Amino acid sequence: MRILLYNPDNGVTRNFMPHLWMFLLQALTPPGHEVLLVDGNAQPMDETQIAQFVRDQNIGLVGIGAMTRMVARAYRMADAIRATGVPVVMGGPHVTEEADEALGRDGGPRHAEAVALGEADETWPQIVEDAVRGELKEIYAPVDAMGKERKPSLNHYPRIPWDKLDLDQFNLIPKLMHPLLKGFREGWGTFRIVPVESGRGCPYGCEFCTVTGFFGDAIRFRTNESVVNELLLLKARARKEGGQIAVFFIDDNFAINIKRTKSLLRDIIAAKAQVFWVAQISANLLRDEELVDLIAASGGKWIFIGMESVDPANLKDVNKGFNKPGEYAAVLERLAKRNIYAITSFIFGMDNDTPGVAERTLRQVRTWPPGLPIFGLLTPLPATPLYKRLEAAGRLTRPRHWLDFVPFTMAHRPLKMTIEEAHAELHYGWAHSYSPEALAQAVAALDDQHVGDRFNIFLARLCFRGIYFPMMRKSSWLRVVLENRRTILRLLKEGVFRWMRPGNSSSRDPFGVAAPNVSGEANA
Repeated sequence: MRILLYNPDNGVTRNFMPHLWMFLLQALTPPGHEVLLVDGNAQPMDETQIAQFVRDQNIGLVGIGAMTRMVARAYRMADAIRATGVPVVMGGPHVTEEADEALGRDGGPRHAEAVALGEADETWPQIVEDAVRGELKEIYAPVDAMGKERKPSLNHYPRIPWDKLDLDQFNLIPKLMHPLLKGFREGWGTFRIVPVESGRGCPYGCEFCTVTGFFGDAIRFRTNESVVNELLLLKARARKEGGQIAVFFIDDNFAINIKRTKSLLRDIIAAKAQVFWVAQISANLLRDEELVDLIAASGGKWIFIGMESVDPANLKDVNKGFNKPGEYAAVLERLAKRNIYAITSFIFGMDNDTPGVAERTLRQVRTWPPGLPIFGLLTPLPATPLYKRLEAAGRLTRPRHWLDFVPFTMAHRPLKMTIEEAHAELHYGWAHSYSPEALAQAVAALDDQHVGDRFNIFLARLCFRGIYFPMMRKSSWLRVVLENRRTILRLLKEGVFRWMRPGNSSSRDPFGVAAPNVSGEANA
């Protein structure tokens, strides 16, 4: 049987990396089946096109995974596929909590023949076998013989054949630049960001987050050897292609067990498996100097930190009191000293927020080393403690907001400002963090650093700008380039000068960073 695994586009901006769940289920599919992968962020399709694709490719089963912000799109695509007579199985955090919605049991239309609840590592093979026999059940739940929910162990993690998979759709280097950059220094003909997980679960239980509910509060880890071998595989592929590979560790808190994380990073270094990597780590865990040293030595370059607010009262309200705003500056300085930079995430519309919260937040951000601040609105996701609290208080304005998804739009009434004021604060945060002036200031703040570090922060800010100000067309990119032309010309001039300077035998390329020996909703 031919199987299609489909991930819908996220409705905001095209992802810069593939989704791991598709590759993981492909590796877990029983022998004798062919699995095709389509990520709507890299291969855009509408309903007509995906229906035609299913017919042309003689697909016998389609699996669709979607988080809350994507689920309306996922339902439309599922409806188009089912109209061809091909069965659809849906899974992911949203469907796990809203199974009746996907199955049409809530009075609405049915969108799937079956749903996979929770982690599908163990149920997916059974789903495929039942589909072959034409005997799909409506619900597949990961439970033991006693009917109790069971979380799969990661001790025997499947090998994902990254060395053989077609990843062309995820190459971030424009096609026209391939021939030129392939032979440039270590080779930049390809550059991909690949998702890798080393563990699952989070014990924190933040009020607005789906992670603890979906993956559980007990942490499960892959073996160090398994992770190291995967990095070596990716690194070898990049070397073979004359390109580069970076890894995004998608663990919801990569350093939740500091002793284990240190052990993994030491093994990565010992095996010379360093690649550039990004991970999500709570600020409170980054107090450890040895951990930060190991992050730098193993190739860590960017750390995503969910700061959420600079107001301790807000953090306490959402059960994230372990974040200490007074420590933020020291944590970021500790990272910056090792040339590691932070993606700092903030949420507006919390119960203690008032008009002016964006500027109050930015006043602190401006005192920190330059990074990537990103901003969102407090969003009540289904089945979270936040949703239940707001529902009980009668504060939800769009109880099923996901069925009419609008990016960056409130679905409840904040306590101390209006919805319109919350929207204005969000716009203020993005506009004042990603203007040409702000980008120039971020670059200037690193004048004492190598030009590569400044180019790194500038390019990253250009890309992250697209989260809120979409840059989906060439004309949009051209406009942004023109607006930032002075900063770009300055970086190019210094980079070329350094490259051409006699005696320059640095292992850095003129616009990169010191190479770490590399040739290469669950939060909704």
